[in-house]
Amino acid sequence: MDSGAEMKIGIIGAGQIGGTLAHRLSAIGHDVSVANSRGPATLADLAAATGATAVTVHEAARGAEIVVVTIPEARVPELPDDLFAGVPDEVVVIDTGNYYPRERDGRIDEIESGMTESRWVERQLGRPVVKAFNNIAAESLMERGSPAGRPGRIALPIAGDRPADVDAVIRLVDQLGFDGVNAGGLDESWRQQPGTPVYGTDLNAEALRRALAEASPDRPAGFRA
Repeated sequence: MDSGAEMKIGIIGAGQIGGTLAHRLSAIGHDVSVANSRGPATLADLAAATGATAVTVHEAARGAEIVVVTIPEARVPELPDDLFAGVPDEVVVIDTGNYYPRERDGRIDEIESGMTESRWVERQLGRPVVKAFNNIAAESLMERGSPAGRPGRIALPIAGDRPADVDAVIRLVDQLGFDGVNAGGLDESWRQQPGTPVYGTDLNAEALRRALAEASPDRPAGFRA
């Protein structure tokens, strides 16, 4: 994947992170499609504001080089069973989600029993996923990107099992104005889930690596502040 080339990116979910990514990725020249559960007609305003194309969820997953799944955790099992049918194996799937049992998602037994959030999402989708964009606020994602090499540039943790996928997301994050930090395999992605030192922070790369290392496995599942 050429880090400077236009890519086709499908976004499933049009909430704060999905909408922000539609804005930012379109603005830097990518061909962005966006979908939600209610259909393309409900996304007309977002499409007009961003230049993204409103599509169905199936269309968002097909023909893309990167697919971003950014919907509430509890809604992931509602996605079509054939969402990725026929989609090439090399297509990168990003999961931006977080588990909020009290506030939104209810209880998900596997996560409560210790499965990482994105491993659970991966199993629902039947596709390898990369965990990214889950620890940053939409406002920071929209406004706080900066050129590579600038002191204090915000870093984002990126966890996944396939090195090529992680590298692709690191390049995309760099285009958006952030340093991507390889946070290990997907089973290590608990280090960036809610309740950890990196969640909701705007740390630089050095501080982010320290915070990932300091995360405690004894933290409860989900966000319970």
